[in-house]
Amino acid sequence: MGAWALLLPLLMATAQAQVCSVSNAIFEVQENTNPSGPLTDIDVPAGQQVTLGPSSTPYAFRIQGTQLFLNITPDYEENTMLEAHLECRSGSTVVTQLRVFVFVLDINDNPPTFPFEVKVENDTKVNTTVIPGTELEAQDLDKDDILFYTLQEVTPGASNFFSLVGTNLPALRLDRTLDFHTWQSMTFRLLVRDTQGENVEPSHTATATLVLEVQPADLRPPWFLPCAYSDPYVCINAEYREAVPTGHKLPASLILRPGPIHAVDGDRGINQRILYSIMRGQEDGTFAIDTDSGNLTMTRSVPSPETFTLLVKGEQADHARYSVTWVTIEARNATGSPPHFPESRYHGTVARGSGAGVEVKDATAPAQPLRIWAQDPDFPDLNSAITYRITNNTNFRMDGETVLTTALLADVGVFYAEVEANNTVTAGTATTVVEIQVLEREEPTPTGGSTSEDRRFSVVDMAALGGVLGALLLLALIALLILVHKHYGQRLKCCSGKDLESQPLSFDDQAFVAPQEANWAPAPHSSPGPTRAAAPEPPEPAPPEPPSTAAPRPASESPEVARDGDGPAAVRSILTKERRPEGGYKAVWFGEDIGAEADVVVLNTPASDAARTADSGSEASSDEDADEDPHADVPGAGSTYV
Repeated sequence: MGAWALLLPLLMATAQAQVCSVSNAIFEVQENTNPSGPLTDIDVPAGQQVTLGPSSTPYAFRIQGTQLFLNITPDYEENTMLEAHLECRSGSTVVTQLRVFVFVLDINDNPPTFPFEVKVENDTKVNTTVIPGTELEAQDLDKDDILFYTLQEVTPGASNFFSLVGTNLPALRLDRTLDFHTWQSMTFRLLVRDTQGENVEPSHTATATLVLEVQPADLRPPWFLPCAYSDPYVCINAEYREAVPTGHKLPASLILRPGPIHAVDGDRGINQRILYSIMRGQEDGTFAIDTDSGNLTMTRSVPSPETFTLLVKGEQADHARYSVTWVTIEARNATGSPPHFPESRYHGTVARGSGAGVEVKDATAPAQPLRIWAQDPDFPDLNSAITYRITNNTNFRMDGETVLTTALLADVGVFYAEVEANNTVTAGTATTVVEIQVLEREEPTPTGGSTSEDRRFSVVDMAALGGVLGALLLLALIALLILVHKHYGQRLKCCSGKDLESQPLSFDDQAFVAPQEANWAPAPHSSPGPTRAAAPEPPEPAPPEPPSTAAPRPASESPEVARDGDGPAAVRSILTKERRPEGGYKAVWFGEDIGAEADVVVLNTPASDAARTADSGSEASSDEDADEDPHADVPGAGSTYV
């Protein structure tokens, strides 16, 4: 027994050495990750081979030599566990079977989904119920509750298209024709309440989100491009034209104007493939059209001048819709003149870092490819017979009339290439030069559009500059107003006044009243002014002379004012009148504390003004004539004495 106890570990070690084994049989891997190295090494005895057994997760593992690799990127939503079944064989006999388990760990890699996602066809009829009420009804465990539904828009403007059939019936109805080009998806929130009012207690609510995806409908036929007129709903198909020489079969596809025959599905959301065919116009089989590309070729030469009018059909691959257009081909006699380039030098641009096969853009219209074309002076419509090639620059090649790159353009610089045009009918040739600038790739504009303008200043820079200029303009206006007021303020006040003779007097001090309401004593020595007489119009007045000042004299007091000498309204009135240039007078009243003296001003005035002054009963007052000296300051002719 003791000998067997000593031999048992040796026998077990020998048995283990004859079977396959792995260091670890259980692994954890996060979803969306793939370990770069092997999962585990497999110990395989000599003379045995290890393979994947039939119960392994399909395509999930592979064995390279004696290493087990994960062959896929695990996804928790597809498989939470992957299993590798290993079989070690000696010849055809399975010696050992092992199982390796990989548990996939979930991560947050999926957005939340809404409970109701409905697809609505773009051509759904108005008033159609797109979601029946049975699918949107909420369940309430309370026996007698009546549920009230409200549809709230999440997508602005979506409520213009859909509504509920009723407050208690949550069926969703289409109210307006859909437009796939404008609205591809709309989101609503459906609110349900078990009471009619919001403030009723108790009251319970629940919400659900509805997402309606508008599906494109097959409403429009194919459009032949470029459209003569187009909008999102209609296209007036292009018509194509070309000229070919008589007696020659052109080997390449015809170069048509305004472009190659090309049509697209009018419903861009469906974008069916278009198939081309010739319906009529070439019964003799002179021309053929490629079903998939629309390229038009000649099958034989045309012996004499003739015009072909082909009716070309563009049909959707599902044969649901089609449209037609005209292709006019004129066969003319070739005269043999060499081709001629309209320009001696063409200018193109291409972005730095462009690889092979990139179109060179027109420098004058960066959104358009650069087109280089020549024409026969005697046969200007002959386009298909002229071929082009670049003779001296391996970085570019010609593809019809456009220039393509042939290599990576890693550096900024300028390339020059010679383009040769060869008229395959007349054997005439012509050359021109293309200047191609390799420029730094422009960053997209904030609006997402492309532009050829050089944006030297940002919006913030322009806003700051505008604010500074606006402040400077405001300061300049303020300074100008101050200067005008300083130098011309009195003149402006004078010119802006109204004729006081046509307006009643008004006073700031309530102690003064209108002349007709005051009890003024008559002046003892009032000198009447000149009387109004019928006389011819006086001549224009001479410029006013400097005013002469009469000797000061005391003014008489009004009986009313004299009696109130002890009160606050005790005012001694002195009326001084000043002739205004545009007519009328300026009256100034002074209080007793200023003094009882005033200068008498004599102003030259036309006779008509003097006459009007004589007629005014308010010009003579007791303040003006008391103790008047008849020989002092006597006004002369054409003057008014104040």
